[in-house]
Amino acid sequence: MPASRLSIPQYAMALAHVASLRSEDPYRKVGAAALDFDNRVIGTAYNGLAPGYNPPPGFWDDREARQKFMLHAEVNLCSLFRRGEAKIVATTTMPCTACMQTLCAYGIKEIYYREVYHVSDAPEIAALYNVKLECVPEFPLG
Repeated sequence: MPASRLSIPQYAMALAHVASLRSEDPYRKVGAAALDFDNRVIGTAYNGLAPGYNPPPGFWDDREARQKFMLHAEVNLCSLFRRGEAKIVATTTMPCTACMQTLCAYGIKEIYYREVYHVSDAPEIAALYNVKLECVPEFPLG
């Protein structure tokens, strides 16, 4: 493979990064991308509020109060495909415990992430279900 060509994990991570730029959350912008078994893009998603919901003034001021309303990028992504269709998911932040469980339920075989999320049981869940969980900290953006 030529040195200038992105690896599949880097490619997926770059897509996830671009998706994260759409997030409306001022505190944490998370993007995700899914590829099928031929490494074709199935979809991209990001964290945010349900489509069509316009938050009232001051909604974003209290991070803890609004967190329970945020839809995670991984959950939004899984709404775009059926179980068994995706092989790879890249997400800009390691999946939280609930998102890791969801990804496993969807039959994802490889999960790549950029930032570690320390309050997640994702590594333990990945090990149990034999899912590849790998950090991809660097990827070219230009």
